Amino acid sequence: MDSHSLSPSAQCNVPTQQAASGLPVAALLALAMTGFICIVTETLPAGLLPQLGLGLGISQAMAGQMVTAYALGSVIAAIPLTIATQRWQRRNALLLSILGFLLFNTVTALSSDVALTLLARFFAGASAGLAWSLLASYARRMVLPHQQGKALALAMLGTPIALSLGVPLGTWMGALVGWRSAFGIMSGLTLVLIVWVLTKVPDYPGQSAAQRLQLRKVLTTPGVRPVLGVVLAWMLAHNILYTYVAAFVAQAGLGERVDLVLLVFGAAALVGIAITGKTVDRHLRRSVLVSLTVFGAVGLLFAGWAQVPQAIYLGVAAWGVSFGGAATLLQTALADAAGDGADVALSMNVVVWNSAIAAAGMLGGVLLSTWGPQAFPWALVALTMVAWAIARSARRHGFPGAARSGNAAAMGH
Repeated sequence: MDSHSLSPSAQCNVPTQQAASGLPVAALLALAMTGFICIVTETLPAGLLPQLGLGLGISQAMAGQMVTAYALGSVIAAIPLTIATQRWQRRNALLLSILGFLLFNTVTALSSDVALTLLARFFAGASAGLAWSLLASYARRMVLPHQQGKALALAMLGTPIALSLGVPLGTWMGALVGWRSAFGIMSGLTLVLIVWVLTKVPDYPGQSAAQRLQLRKVLTTPGVRPVLGVVLAWMLAHNILYTYVAAFVAQAGLGERVDLVLLVFGAAALVGIAITGKTVDRHLRRSVLVSLTVFGAVGLLFAGWAQVPQAIYLGVAAWGVSFGGAATLLQTALADAAGDGADVALSMNVVVWNSAIAAAGMLGGVLLSTWGPQAFPWALVALTMVAWAIARSARRHGFPGAARSGNAAAMGH
């Protein structure tokens, strides 16, 4: 749900308070912090596998299932939890997801039982599924229609930071204070976030019975399926390479510099978010097509010069810039297309996005064992072409050419 499903008077009262002073930065950064905690909680075990294995008396492969359990929780719970909380005050729904991180990261920090730990990870993932379905529409409701893309870019700021720092941060904290304390620190950060949300994030009503749309109705809304199709193809392409980035860059002798490669990616992704914040409201369609074109070009660069370190760093930088704004662009397009069904559509986005991550892990593994890492760029190019073709064909619904500030009032169909 977004600001266009409010009554006209409510629309005036909420965003115009911010109009004179610009964006509600403190509130949007609280949403960014929520996204940061979502992703760091997900990726933390990847940097702690040896310590987790020793601490719980299991293999590293089994410890790796803590990431799988989290992703599974997001996929299974996102849509049911989003639908179940549609009537709730929005801040209460957001706080429920954040309290989930507090509880289940604390259980993970204290548990010595493998089954209990995996269960806690599953429910932490469920909390993330609800959080991701709320963040985009929450950010959009805080501002006027022509500011929505910029607000969402700010709310998504935590994502590339967490993606680039999550695994190395986990490795560093594990070595410094131990894996249990690392999860404990995440609980401490979550406590800070709860206070932040209560003091800075405005509350909004949930949806009335008349506004709530059924799952099938949202899925068949013009534009929703093309956007989800682009999400699936783009995230498959991205995650095949991202999941196996260590194996890929090892071809250029950078196997020991994966941390630096990820840092370059993260820094470039921040640049991508900054660019997207300036272009999403007026040039959403063009931004998506250009981002996909650049990513496809990166695939061709990697196909020809995978053994050249300079080409890898250049390609990773371009990749980061093209990917940085992806979450903002795709969630903006999806919420625009879905109108009153935005929250439900965004919960579908969580399912598709996480399914793509899981599928990329499997597909990338098959490519790696069958043809080696040199197969990754070609898979990237093929999938990116599919995403580009879908986005280009969805000119009327999904990725329209008109500036968002011009057609935002027409949302809700």
